[in-house]
Amino acid sequence: METEEVEYVIKSKTNKIPKVVIIMGATGAGKSRLAIDLASHFPIEIINADSMQVYNGLDILTNKVTLQEQKGIPHHLLGNISPNVEFTSKDFRDAAIPIIDEILSRNHLPVVVGGTNFYIQALVSMFLLDDSMEYMEDVCVSSLPVDKQSDCKYELGSDGSTNNYNLLKELDPDAANRIHPNDYRKVNQYLSLYERSGVLPSKLFQAKGAENWGRVDNSRYDCCFVCVDVSLPVLNKYVEQRVDCMIDAGLLNEVYDIYNANADYTRGIRQAIGVREFEDFLSSYFSNTKTSDVRVGDQSYAEAIIPLETNLEEVKAILNSDDSQHKILLVEAIDKLKTNTKRLVRRQKRRLNRLQTIFGWDLHYVDATEAFHGDFDEAWPWQVVEPVANIIKSFLLEDSSSIPNSEKLDPVQTQMKDARDLWTQFVCEACGSRILRGAHEWEQHKMGRGHKKRILHLQKKSQNLHFIQLQQQSTAAIAEETSTP
Repeated sequence: METEEVEYVIKSKTNKIPKVVIIMGATGAGKSRLAIDLASHFPIEIINADSMQVYNGLDILTNKVTLQEQKGIPHHLLGNISPNVEFTSKDFRDAAIPIIDEILSRNHLPVVVGGTNFYIQALVSMFLLDDSMEYMEDVCVSSLPVDKQSDCKYELGSDGSTNNYNLLKELDPDAANRIHPNDYRKVNQYLSLYERSGVLPSKLFQAKGAENWGRVDNSRYDCCFVCVDVSLPVLNKYVEQRVDCMIDAGLLNEVYDIYNANADYTRGIRQAIGVREFEDFLSSYFSNTKTSDVRVGDQSYAEAIIPLETNLEEVKAILNSDDSQHKILLVEAIDKLKTNTKRLVRRQKRRLNRLQTIFGWDLHYVDATEAFHGDFDEAWPWQVVEPVANIIKSFLLEDSSSIPNSEKLDPVQTQMKDARDLWTQFVCEACGSRILRGAHEWEQHKMGRGHKKRILHLQKKSQNLHFIQLQQQSTAAIAEETSTP
């Protein structure tokens, strides 16, 4: 398809649902590079949907594409949000919708790129889960007697304590199981909703928002979902190498610049993986520097000291030094960054599976594993870029039958989707009491290689114990026979 044809297709859809391409995938899979490479096939503009890359700062740590790498392709919502504010899913949706409208008005194709599923779900859904919460809260409050529409009796602070989460867990374990203990904003919202309505949040959302939010049945856009997939072992190895490259590129300088011993790590850019991991090292590092006598206003601890240049040479010097304290802490921080990034990759892969089986998203998977194995620059264009370009061409021509690599739900998955229970918690004792949320996640876990290996190990262990018991019983019986006169 030539560029002129693409423009005609985009123009001809002005009276229908706008077409949007969404590129998803785990961290490090090459989403940003793919989007930029697609500019040689289509007149595109890119909208960043990574919850950390939207913030200004930490360019190395968040792996933002540089101006040179952007190759002149317009990028939106990339590094232009204040690092100290909380940019929510609602904020992203409200910012992205007018941008998409502007892109379409220029007869260009909007390409949304990112690994933050909540952002993308908020964009494509006709309503937001938080909107549903606010609506239900308003309804509940308006139906209460005036004397009960008072402030919440619970102390809904945001000081980082776990008291509120423990309270929610006691009141509504199902709701608590759906959110992270450190998501203080959501914890407080749930407690406030329960206080004002007297109805458990899990009951409200099980009946309202959870069954509809994020589904594509009534989407705001006609979406083509492309998922760049890389096998987990290959991606884990690449992530480790990328962290080493980030250290060499000056990652520690970035973390050093925003370090604050009293910082709130639940808001803004400080939520990024790679910030808190270096906290112990930087705390020890700063304790050996000369501090100033005065601290003014909101000046950070890093600004209140005479800074030391944490460049690559100094990092290498610490790693090669006999200073065991700093060396151990720095090595531990780098290892933590690698481990937590790999955990994020696994979570992102699980969430993508849930989007397909639970929310009905038609994800077109493109396997990029081989490109990561060999000559990347040579393999990437024909193994990844060309197949995705063909998917998008068919999408723009509304010929879904010719779209390659389209993953369809099999009957078992369809049955699981229809009978889903997002609020059920499963515990796998074989895997160290690991908690799985929802029937789909539990079924996926049982099919995993790690789970099967542990079950096999336990079965062998049980068989060995049974064999040992039989041997002991046999030995005891023989001993008893020989001792009998």
